[in-house]
Amino acid sequence: MHHAQILSTGSNAPDRVVTNADFAARFGEKVDDWLVENVGIRERRYLREDQVTSDLAVAAGRMALERAGLEPAALDQIIVATDTPDYLSPATAAVVQAKLGAHRAGVFDVNSACAGWVTALDLAARRILTEPEDTTVLVIGAYGMSRFLDGNDKKTATLFADGAGAVIVGAGSAPGWLATVTAAAGEYHDALGIYTGGTFRPATADHVAQFGPPVVQFVRPFPATFNVEQWPPLIERLLARASATTGTRLHPEDVDRYYFTQVNLRVIEATMAALGQPLTKTHWIMDRYGYTGSACIPMALDDAIQRGNGPQPGELVLFCASGGGIALAASLWRWREGTTS
Repeated sequence: MHHAQILSTGSNAPDRVVTNADFAARFGEKVDDWLVENVGIRERRYLREDQVTSDLAVAAGRMALERAGLEPAALDQIIVATDTPDYLSPATAAVVQAKLGAHRAGVFDVNSACAGWVTALDLAARRILTEPEDTTVLVIGAYGMSRFLDGNDKKTATLFADGAGAVIVGAGSAPGWLATVTAAAGEYHDALGIYTGGTFRPATADHVAQFGPPVVQFVRPFPATFNVEQWPPLIERLLARASATTGTRLHPEDVDRYYFTQVNLRVIEATMAALGQPLTKTHWIMDRYGYTGSACIPMALDDAIQRGNGPQPGELVLFCASGGGIALAASLWRWREGTTS
């Protein structure tokens, strides 16, 4: 029987750095102190004019392939989690396949906003378990939200950024993936998002003239405490499901590494406190990369590994994400010997 394991990681961020100080002239006020104190962001990265989402995805994917010692032709599937695709159609995963030269791979995109990569990771694990011919899957979270920012909107322009993170999920002889749970609060689907460009409001000249171009926007408020309230019970539910798989009752203290959506450092701190776990078990990157949506968790994982603070063989690793919709997903993995990054 095949078991799904994470074999390697990779990440990529654009070279263009935008600091908090860069917004001072635009908004006529300092934003640095507030952002650092309340969110934890000091700077972020934006795409160059000649870059698109798939370019970041390809760079992160190529890094993960090289670290796993694999050629693109070894890939059976490519799954890209993004809500900032190159095109509305076709899938960005198809663009990635072409740019990588991964001619054997099947492709599809996943869009559950910033919860997309954890959802895609679960899909990859299930393909490994159920499809004997699928033994190597590239799972990428990619974000090019700077292309959808209103530069005069202080709430969004200072928060969102661009980047990509990737893992190779492969078949192994021992369990890596243990369980995944998902949830949603769909009543907030119209609170935060990019609402021009689909069938609801096509990006026609008339609609753009009336509503403006496709930009990410906070349309109405949702609870500021949502993640702090929702993440701990989602994690408890995940651990209960994993306990049934492993035959051992798991508790928050049994998890060695936590990786959360990198939207707000204070939320991560509050969640770890609610779980009764030390901050040393988690890792954050929003201070240097801003909020990179579906890319942020694999980017944080790769960053932790590169800094010598990543998972060790045998450790339990938990990914917990939420994003527009509001979509939520959490997944638990056993880190295996031989993972390369």
